[in-house]
Amino acid sequence: MRAKYVLSEVFVGLWRNVTMTVAMIITMAVSLTMLGASLLLYKQAGDMKAFYYEKVEVSIFLKKDIPDLERADLDTKIKNDPLVKSYFYESKEIAYQRFQEQFQDVPDLVKSIGPESLPSSFRLTLKDPEQFKEIQATYEGSPGIATIVDQKELLKKIFGILGSIQNMALIVSLIQGIAALLLVANTIQVAAYSKRREVSVMKLVGASNWFIQAPFVLEAVFAAVLGALMAFGVLVAGKIFLMDGQLKDLNQILTPLKWSSVWLMLPVLAGIGAVVSAITGWITLRFYIKK
Repeated sequence: MRAKYVLSEVFVGLWRNVTMTVAMIITMAVSLTMLGASLLLYKQAGDMKAFYYEKVEVSIFLKKDIPDLERADLDTKIKNDPLVKSYFYESKEIAYQRFQEQFQDVPDLVKSIGPESLPSSFRLTLKDPEQFKEIQATYEGSPGIATIVDQKELLKKIFGILGSIQNMALIVSLIQGIAALLLVANTIQVAAYSKRREVSVMKLVGASNWFIQAPFVLEAVFAAVLGALMAFGVLVAGKIFLMDGQLKDLNQILTPLKWSSVWLMLPVLAGIGAVVSAITGWITLRFYIKK
């Protein structure tokens, strides 16, 4: 009987302040969408780091006039290096062939570069990509070596840009979250004020604070869950129409966004929205009832 009464009061309260309820749901949806997008961006950046760090190479570029004997000695030294997981030698001809494939859409650039313009190199994959300095200290200055390049340093710049985007998204979602919390608190106060006579009567007849607060708190939770469902719908639409649609070509550079990551956002956003709204509503109502 009590549960039925509480649920009926929840829907009456939502309908009585329908404009505030709609505003609260939309604000929660926008805030949770930003939060979900930020969390997906964080996870995606982590997946990309793991994916690219496994493929990161150290390139040891050789001088054009390196004698065959020095190159063979260097090959033997790399082969026996305990820090090296795997390696291969890329001749000038293979480097030029790969250059032609990479820049096949820019024929003028390909014509301006000849096979002799590209250096031969050893391409190393390290057992631990963080041990580049040890590799650099071992081979830098050796006869026949021109430069040593760590691809991880190039990736750091890309991940630095992603990190800045992540921080901006989190700041925006935090501002939206504060606005949503203030709106939830305001809606609860309006709802409590509109039912002040019923609340006073309930207090006079000895109703517990929990029984009085429950409908208002559930109103906030109901609005938050609806907002979370809308936010999840926006993320699904973004996955279908953006990541798998207009921005599909980016999957050749970025790791694809997994559906499992998107589905994970449904319980996460619903849980965060419900808990935060319930706590905000409960605290707001405690101050109101004490007046």
